[in-house]
Amino acid sequence: MTRLPIEDALPDLLAALDRAGRAVLQAPPGAGKTTRVPLALLDRQAARGGDSGPSPSGRILLLEPRRLAARTAAQRMAETLGEAPGQRVGYRIRGEQKVSKATRIEVVTEGILTRMLQTDPELSGVGMVIFDEFHERSLDADLGLALCLEIRGALRPDLQLLVMSATLDAGPVAALMEDAPLVTSEGRAFPVETVFATAPLPRGRLRDAAVADRLREIAAETEGGILVFLPGEREIRGVAAGLQRDLPRGVVVQPLYGALPHKAQQAAITPLDGARKLVLATSIAETSLTIPDIRVVVDAGLARRARFDPGSGMSRLVTERVTRAEADQRRGRAGRVAPGVCYRLWTRGEDGALAAFPPAGIEAADLTRLALELALWGVSDPADLPFLTQPPAAAFDEARALLRGLGALDETGLTPHGRRLAGLPLHPRLAHMLQIAGGSAADLAALLSERDILKAAPADMTLRLAALTDKGRSGYDSLPAPRARVQEEARRLSRAAPPGDAEEPLTPAQAAALAYPDRIALHRPGEAPRFLLSGGKGARIDPADPLAGSRLLVVTDTDGDPREARIRQAFEIGEAALRAVPGMRPEWVDVCTWSRRAGRVVARQQERLGALVLDDRTWADAPRDAVARAMLEGVREIGLIFPPGAARFRARVALLRETGDAGMPDLSDAALMARIEDWLLPYLGGVRSAADWRRFDPEPALRAQLDWEAMQRLDREVPGGIDTPLSRTIPVDYAGEAPEIAVRLQEMFGVTRHPTVAGRPLRVTLLSPAGRALQTTMDLPRFWRTSYADVRKDMRGRYPKHPWPEDPTQAEPTLRAKPRK
Repeated sequence: MTRLPIEDALPDLLAALDRAGRAVLQAPPGAGKTTRVPLALLDRQAARGGDSGPSPSGRILLLEPRRLAARTAAQRMAETLGEAPGQRVGYRIRGEQKVSKATRIEVVTEGILTRMLQTDPELSGVGMVIFDEFHERSLDADLGLALCLEIRGALRPDLQLLVMSATLDAGPVAALMEDAPLVTSEGRAFPVETVFATAPLPRGRLRDAAVADRLREIAAETEGGILVFLPGEREIRGVAAGLQRDLPRGVVVQPLYGALPHKAQQAAITPLDGARKLVLATSIAETSLTIPDIRVVVDAGLARRARFDPGSGMSRLVTERVTRAEADQRRGRAGRVAPGVCYRLWTRGEDGALAAFPPAGIEAADLTRLALELALWGVSDPADLPFLTQPPAAAFDEARALLRGLGALDETGLTPHGRRLAGLPLHPRLAHMLQIAGGSAADLAALLSERDILKAAPADMTLRLAALTDKGRSGYDSLPAPRARVQEEARRLSRAAPPGDAEEPLTPAQAAALAYPDRIALHRPGEAPRFLLSGGKGARIDPADPLAGSRLLVVTDTDGDPREARIRQAFEIGEAALRAVPGMRPEWVDVCTWSRRAGRVVARQQERLGALVLDDRTWADAPRDAVARAMLEGVREIGLIFPPGAARFRARVALLRETGDAGMPDLSDAALMARIEDWLLPYLGGVRSAADWRRFDPEPALRAQLDWEAMQRLDREVPGGIDTPLSRTIPVDYAGEAPEIAVRLQEMFGVTRHPTVAGRPLRVTLLSPAGRALQTTMDLPRFWRTSYADVRKDMRGRYPKHPWPEDPTQAEPTLRAKPRK
């Protein structure tokens, strides 16, 4: 057997596991860690008699992020032992397993570990769990490690844990694992020359053609197999189409992506006799897989990732720049068998802007399944588990809200229905659908689990169901590989499906509504291609699509745009059929709101399904309190309005507050708005519109904020009016800088003490008999002594019929003219 670079690190690794029972292994691509480390542990078990000594007793679980990697790793280890998979080395992936009682190393995908832990928290019969390629930071890997760390601390202190990676920032992982020993393998990669592009690749559809052109040049100037990294299947097909001409003789193009059938995947990673391989691959080829004859790597510099928007509850695939760690991982594939070369189809300038690491799956993925698994584990707060990265709070809360909507969670935790959903190998949405609808929904569940099987088809999901069951009935070309994969998945789900809880058989549209209760779409009036989703978000559809004129849809797939998602797949559904969906119970809601457009309170009784209004009626007898509360919103929008009497009252209270009377309430605009519900709500009966509000007198509501004693102080210290010697009350104007009254000069005869308000002199404007201002004074006695004589001189001739005594302090106040002689 060829000696691999990892061999030099094995003694240190085995010693660390003996000493601590846990370790972190860093080894570059091609070092051989995936296959050699488990076999070394198996040899150690055999040397120590299986269960003796500190070596793990029981099976060794090796976790791989992808099915192809798991199957391939098991096959290579079995070949090393001279056996077929299923003997000492076996594997288990979704829909396929090769294990036996003799199996000591079991390679599984990461989701399989979660199921094993939930079924048997002690992992009976398992002595070690190895997390391979942990740098990919998948959600299942993070969850699996967190659960294993918890059971190791509580139930299985003998369980050994090993995390392996090539580009991982290992320090935080070692710290999470209680300062686990860190072992590094230097590896023995051949030198790889890196060649950067002189200009960026074009965008859009021209990119595929440009990549194909560059590949023809690279194939002509290099030797050995070529591995090309592209973001997804669409790009692989586009570049492959561009390579159908002018390739050097003997070069065979082979695609490699997750949706390919197993045989096609194996062909891509198996050496060709007498031919040169050009593999067009997604990130599936970054890790775990070794393609032996590769000497040239061409990296388009893009990666496709799933992004989840908690606000819309939708995921979408986005194409992003690779990170530096991913680019290094890809580059290393060129130096495994001989000196190689890596062509990076981006410039040196672009290279400097690459991020260091890709985001962890837990930061960007749909967390609904994670929330369900934690609830099944008995955990409601993810902070209670040792996650390397805690899930974002908003996304986790949204996931729990969806589970409550599906009936999987209630106020006490996981419901019996939720426990059944956790046992089905599907997203909780689809598990809920299968649990209620039964095996009749297996085809639909399989379709919704996989990528679209039709090319250039309208959004109608019934076309896809027809294409799945009868190739020609849909009228659109189905993709053979995805169709075969969906059919296989449908058969598997049909076997796993429960009988179904529904009393009556459900149509596919009704079944889809079970899975997507937040994506029932109601046509917006007057906007043919636009809909409102029951979850509250907007959605649109191609105006030319046959479903564009439908009143109600069940949306099963969108592009995930958080502002207005584009509907890619949907069912049309009638209202009667929607109402018959189990658990789909519209509710009558009394709605009393302020309409900004109408400028008034609008009272309606609406039948609602989430954010959708299925029926809308006038609420003729809306309670007075409901109308008043709605009117408060109108007041907040329009603003406070104070007629003269109310404005005068506010000013009086404000003046008394300024003198230090802490018992007076704050009647400023800001303070009144802050507590508007407390003081105004009881007085708003009958006010329903902006016009009503402008006629409304809020003075009684303002006065009600002062108790009897406060009103007595206010009337005493800051009165609303001043009594003249003729017992006539003159209103005090508090709108200016100082309180002020205007009074006929003759009415103030005999007044020798200036009137005051709140201990301050009142500004008095003395008027002529005709009501014109003669003099303003803050000291009436002084005015009598000084300025009055000049006023008397001027006014006697102008108003001879009115008294102008020489000594006004001794005269009788009057509003009358002199008696006729």
